[in-house]
Amino acid sequence: MTISTTSLEEIMPIYQSIPEFDKPIHTAELLQRISLREKIALIAYSEGKPAGFKLGYAIDDELLYSWLGGVLPAYRQSGVAQKLLIAQEEWARVKGYCRLQVKTRNSFPGMLRLLIKNNYHIINLEKKGQTADYRVLLEKRL
Repeated sequence: MTISTTSLEEIMPIYQSIPEFDKPIHTAELLQRISLREKIALIAYSEGKPAGFKLGYAIDDELLYSWLGGVLPAYRQSGVAQKLLIAQEEWARVKGYCRLQVKTRNSFPGMLRLLIKNNYHIINLEKKGQTADYRVLLEKRL
């Protein structure tokens, strides 16, 4: 498996193929949100085929927000998400960020377990809709 930086255009086909993203954001909206910020776009390849991605952007000089990420169903449980997480953390450290934040939902227990296993701490809970839709904000000091 290899992890490399990439463009938003390369991420989009993976993003659009992840079933959990049932209300996809269009490329123009993604670009608008990240266009004026320092950003990191990572892609994971397994045997030369795209397997997952991670997209983050700077909130300020000290905080990187890990906004979107996912692994295609065929590649889950094979360490792709862990490798993407580590690569994003390393990039953030090199760039001088002190903290990394990520928001997920109760309905994604695998993501919650991954983040907690990697020393992310819950710092906020946003109650929205049903319990499964509650947003959980986590942070890690780098």
